[in-house]
Formats: sequence, structure tokens, C-alpha cells
Amino acid sequence: MFQGETAITIDDKGRLAVPTAHRDAVARDCGNRLVITYNPFESGCLYLYPQQVWERVRDQVNKLPKAKKTSRVMQLKLVGAATFVEPDGNGRITVPASHRAAVGIEKKAVLLGMGEKFELWSEQAHHAQIRQTISDEDLSEDLLDLQL
Repeated sequence: MFQGETAITIDDKGRLAVPTAHRDAVARDCGNRLVITYNPFESGCLYLYPQQVWERVRDQVNKLPKAKKTSRVMQLKLVGAATFVEPDGNGRITVPASHRAAVGIEKKAVLLGMGEKFELWSEQAHHAQIRQTISDEDLSEDLLDLQL
């Protein structure tokens, strides 16, 4: 289970270092294989799934009805753009240039552990998300039951 926020620097070759706190879990629990793909709900963000979690998500998305445009867009953004990556000996993964360009990740990024997956945000998009607040109108019954 991944959690936490880490400021990340992307080198000139598009590599980022997996935080040391997560390297053992990525090696042990993920077979040292992650899948990078687009976040279909938020601009400025990529998803990084452990391979076994990814396979479950991929299969669910591929079962969506292809006659619906929303399903095809979901399949395009998640399955069509999916790329396998493995940390090198220094714990670095390479984020494809096309993925970085599409979400605006340059030198600075933020990696969030979100339970079963990571989210890799451009620094600007992450700051914009953090600055947003939740108003009373945004609260659903599920959120009202949380004991924060």
C-alpha cells in the first residue's frame, strides 16, 4: 500500500528516482514492474500501477462497451497509452517523453502514494489541486460520514 507525497526531480533523460521508502515494496510486491498511463480524470497527472493491479484495471476497462464514446476515451487514455517500466539499479524509472509532454511534467513533479497506485503530478497541476478547497455543496453523504 503506497502513501505519502514526495517532491521529484526529473533528469534530462526523463528519469525519476522511486523514493527509497517505496523501493522495497516496488521490488517485492510489484515484481519490480510498474505501468505508466494517463489519468483520465485529471489533467497534469499520470498513474503508475503495479503490474498485477494494472492487469485488473486493464481488464475492467477493456470490458467497457466500445460503442460508447466515453468507454473508447477511457480505453485510449488508460490502455492505449500504457507503458511498462522497471526501476534500474539506481531505483530510477524512465517516464516516456510523450507522457511527460502531454501532462506538462518537466523538471519538477510530485509523486503521491494513493493506496494501490502512485500518481505522478506536474508540480504546477499538483499545487493547483492542493489549493482547491471542498465546499459544503461538494459534500456527498459518503463524505459527511467520514470522521476526519
